[in-house]
Amino acid sequence: MAEPHDLTALEQAAAIARGELTSAELVAHHLTRVDALGDTVGAFVTVTPERALDAARAADAVPAERRGPLHGVPTAIKDLTLTAGVRTTFGSAAFVDFVPPVDADVVRLMTAAGLVSLGKTTTSELGCSLYSEGLVAPPARNPWDLAYTAGGSSGGAAAAVATGLVPVAQGGDGGGSLRIPAALCGLVGYKPSRGLVSGGPLGFGAFGLPTNGPIGRTVADVAALLDAMAVPVPGEPYLPPPRPAGGYLGVARRADPGRLRVGRFTAPMLADEPVHPECVAAVDRAAALLTTAGHEVVEIDPPLGPATWPLFETVWYALALTPVPPAREAQLLPLTRFLRKRGAALGAGALLTTLGELQAQVRLGARRTAGYDLLLCPTLSAPQAPVGWFTADGDPAADFDRQRRFSPYCAIFNVTGDPSVSVPVGRTAAGLPVGVLLSGRYGDDARLVAAAAQLEHCSDGWDRHPAIWRGVDSANVNGSGLGRSAA
Repeated sequence: MAEPHDLTALEQAAAIARGELTSAELVAHHLTRVDALGDTVGAFVTVTPERALDAARAADAVPAERRGPLHGVPTAIKDLTLTAGVRTTFGSAAFVDFVPPVDADVVRLMTAAGLVSLGKTTTSELGCSLYSEGLVAPPARNPWDLAYTAGGSSGGAAAAVATGLVPVAQGGDGGGSLRIPAALCGLVGYKPSRGLVSGGPLGFGAFGLPTNGPIGRTVADVAALLDAMAVPVPGEPYLPPPRPAGGYLGVARRADPGRLRVGRFTAPMLADEPVHPECVAAVDRAAALLTTAGHEVVEIDPPLGPATWPLFETVWYALALTPVPPAREAQLLPLTRFLRKRGAALGAGALLTTLGELQAQVRLGARRTAGYDLLLCPTLSAPQAPVGWFTADGDPAADFDRQRRFSPYCAIFNVTGDPSVSVPVGRTAAGLPVGVLLSGRYGDDARLVAAAAQLEHCSDGWDRHPAIWRGVDSANVNGSGLGRSAA
């Protein structure tokens, strides 16, 4: 018999609407799972059970005519995202006791849509790395095999969704931070077009690289959460693309992008790095499915190449300069201190020159791929990475370079601002997920969502679960705290 967490987010909301479940019952069920499995997969930094149950009871009291598609559904907020009255550490011991006085716009909008947050999910320190292994929570582990990382910086969000602790979650993506964990954990991770989802009310826009976005098990769930997030907010620095008729959920349900011309490539863009055959095989499978669906798939050169890396690297150094109380700088991790030292050495002139050169590269890339509706490539250069692999030799410069080589695709689409989604099309020989990246034209999120939904249907769906989904006894956790599992 199906358990409540076996239902998709939209199915959970439908069960509430039919009176089969209440939001309070759903939240209590998922809190029980968080208590049993949350630390095993390193999903949460802070859990807020009383607050969540109060919000669920309030959601149950809302009249039916005022309820949206995800009303009453449990979710979680990334620990980089301001949440009023809830400890928000930014993944760092330097902020271990920080409680924001305001909500980020995306939190306010999700609350208005009736979603109920269970707490704050594990992230990398200040969002600086593609793994989530800090000092304020257990490392975010891949529920498919606990020896491997769940990724970052939205690693806890991915671990929570893939373990069935929440059906959907909020994350952020500044260089792949939603799509990388989605690829590792067998989920759909969506980076919207620049400007579609507010980054307010604080901050300067961070050169347009980061954006809030959804992560979930199905395209429809992700589209429904995107609808909740993608509400125009005055004062944002980038003009949001127009909302499609019927919203992104309507687009996902129709799953009809029209006939597309898809540019396919596997050559890495930010590093001259060999690509694992299982990542290439996943792209081959996606290309075959798209061709069968009636689309034209053409082999192309990547829009940009490794020469872009020094430019992105410089901007990433600058983004690491989040204000930190001087007395707490020593509490930062070695990688964070390394990045901040490089950022502090940048002059204004060098940064402005870099931004200008980066924009010139964006223009070149856009012109090279102007004849294609979508681009298809691997999400990562390798299917998985063990927990501790990036930091193994204790050298933050080597750590940072390993990250570049492991993820040489995602960040380009943060630079361009184009929408980009990782979908779990492939599997390794050991049964672990492998993602591919679909990316669209700037502002054309509707077509990208429709194409991802169509690909999901053509692949017979990808909402599959690791053994830990069935509970603690199925996790095969041994004395070292590591597990082996396969669906």
